[in-house]
Amino acid sequence: MSTYLPTIKQLQYLVALHEHVHFGRAAEASFVSQSTLSAGIRELESLLGTTLVERSRRVVRFTPLGDQVVAKAHRLLREAEELSDLVQASAKPLTGEMRMSVIPTIAPFMLPKILPRLRRERPALKLFLREETSNDALESLNHGRVDCVLLALPFATGEVEQEHIADDRLFVAFPKGDPRDPPDSIPPEMIDEGRLLLLEDGHCLKAHALAACNRPELRSSATMIGTSLHTLVQMVDNGLGLTMLPEMALDAGILNNTQVVARPLKSKNTSREIVLIWRRNSPRSEEFRLLAGELRAG
Repeated sequence: MSTYLPTIKQLQYLVALHEHVHFGRAAEASFVSQSTLSAGIRELESLLGTTLVERSRRVVRFTPLGDQVVAKAHRLLREAEELSDLVQASAKPLTGEMRMSVIPTIAPFMLPKILPRLRRERPALKLFLREETSNDALESLNHGRVDCVLLALPFATGEVEQEHIADDRLFVAFPKGDPRDPPDSIPPEMIDEGRLLLLEDGHCLKAHALAACNRPELRSSATMIGTSLHTLVQMVDNGLGLTMLPEMALDAGILNNTQVVARPLKSKNTSREIVLIWRRNSPRSEEFRLLAGELRAG
């Protein structure tokens, strides 16, 4: 057995460089200087006796062996995370650090109501938040960058454990005074595919909205342009079309100070399910269930 083994820090630096493909951004994400990160990776290469990263002025390219080492490093870092989780789970629940990813169509509407109460009632909990799309959040969870994820279903999450938080209905939002404004709800067939504005690819709400409408032609005709729900509302307010909004965004006042109205979508699958997910068999499973209960309490 070798006396000299890679350190956790060296593996973290390597994984960060593989993720960001840029020494500066990887160093920033690792909260160290670029020279520290670069030196750590060079020490790792020297220790292993091989080149893992090909460097040039403009390009960072991993060797085939480097890619294999990164894949192994992910697994080792996950094991280290689980070791830390095991110790954390033995302490008083909902204390210490916890890292949670939240998707952008939930974070600005749900968290402002929940976080002040959590700070009051769980002062020993240090909840670090990371806002990212569903795909990126799952990658962060699988690679151990976060402990749990708050997202919306249906979405392919793989092998995880989950707790239900809430059901969130979808609404159709359009400019006030629209001649087709119905008195109560809007059936999918009333949606003009040429006017529908949705979030860009990567946001699961787009898939939820299209699935709820169950109109294949909307997938090709809708304009995928918005980077946030607030952007979509501003576009609708300026008469550029209509969009789909979750009920939690309406409850949070996203239509305040606009000339936009919203009506419930009248369809079979008009709700998305808000859930908290975490890695299967995590030692902190019971703690995550407690956190889910706090999130449900609102």
